[in-house]
Amino acid sequence: MMTVRLLGQLLLASEEPRRVTLSDVEDKLRSLGGSTESLVKDAAPPAIGALVAGGVAAVAAVYLLGRRRGRRRASVLEIRRV
Repeated sequence: MMTVRLLGQLLLASEEPRRVTLSDVEDKLRSLGGSTESLVKDAAPPAIGALVAGGVAAVAAVYLLGRRRGRRRASVLEIRRV
């Protein structure tokens, strides 16, 4: 109930009270969506780079941990010449 009143106050530009129509809500959401769309486009390249770097770091960590475990479990073979 309170959010409806708040939305009505935000959408009303004139002093006389009027009903909020569906087109008013659509216009407001479109104007808000346009500004966030540009923010997403600006933030996409650094986010992709961070994801790639995180993936490479994860693969390297798994490789090194597996290598260490393999060395601990491997038997040592000693060969002597007679």
